[in-house]
Amino acid sequence: MRIDAMSEISQLYQAKSTKRKQGVSAAASKDTVEISGFGRELQIAKQAVAQSADIREDRVKEIKASMANGTYNVPMGALADKLLNGFSL
Repeated sequence: MRIDAMSEISQLYQAKSTKRKQGVSAAASKDTVEISGFGRELQIAKQAVAQSADIREDRVKEIKASMANGTYNVPMGALADKLLNGFSL
């Protein structure tokens, strides 16, 4: 084997490895992320829920007032249904 042929081959390998390294960095810089329309809507909905109050103060005041007046009435059938649903397996 000739020595000068070995140096030519090693130069070819070095040139290819340099191109590979440049190709990897160029490809990595082109990565992008796109969020779908559904994803954007979901994010907006999550923000709206996080900003809303956990307790409906207007409804609580209305029930407290009706309890104070003695006009608050709970339908027994609805109460029984809720209890049975809570205990059913």
